[in-house]
Amino acid sequence: MRLGILGSGSGSNMQALLDAIAAGSLDAEIALVLSDNPDAYILERAAKAGLPTGVIDCRGFKTKFPDEAQAETAAALKSAGVELVCLAGFMRLVKAPLLEAFPDRILNIHPALLPAYPGLQAWKQAIDDGATESGCTVHYVDGGMDTGPVILQAKVPVFPDDTAESLHQRIQVEEHRLYPEAIRKVAAELGI
Repeated sequence: MRLGILGSGSGSNMQALLDAIAAGSLDAEIALVLSDNPDAYILERAAKAGLPTGVIDCRGFKTKFPDEAQAETAAALKSAGVELVCLAGFMRLVKAPLLEAFPDRILNIHPALLPAYPGLQAWKQAIDDGATESGCTVHYVDGGMDTGPVILQAKVPVFPDDTAESLHQRIQVEEHRLYPEAIRKVAAELGI
């Protein structure tokens, strides 16, 4: 199964997928890694692993993902033979051009138990809200913000002395375990 990764940050979830592939627990290969941030560590991490990389040209927009950029991204992923697109800390909303190119084949991992705490810094939202439990969710991507159907979730307790940072670190441990598992589940359902 050929995976395409879209990320905006450090790429720790991409690394977890690479580790699962190397360990033989995920039968896949990463065909292409793209980022909307030319300085994102995910690109350096991917290059060190010998993976093809590219930068998404978002036309100077800080948060918007223009249709032209989405169409170019879809074309690059298709050209690389990608069968499943995995968002790994990708900070832009995916819309029609990309969703139509990969219907029901775009996944995201989010650091909360959706539908609770969608959007940015979900771990901080949980702390600020006084939540006693948080976690992470792998879900299908639709046109909304973290609104697609849930594939798998993992719970993480919120301790009284937790900071946003300490909670985020514990959630990431679960993310790195859960994402490969969710990809295996989706691949089995799709027969890829």
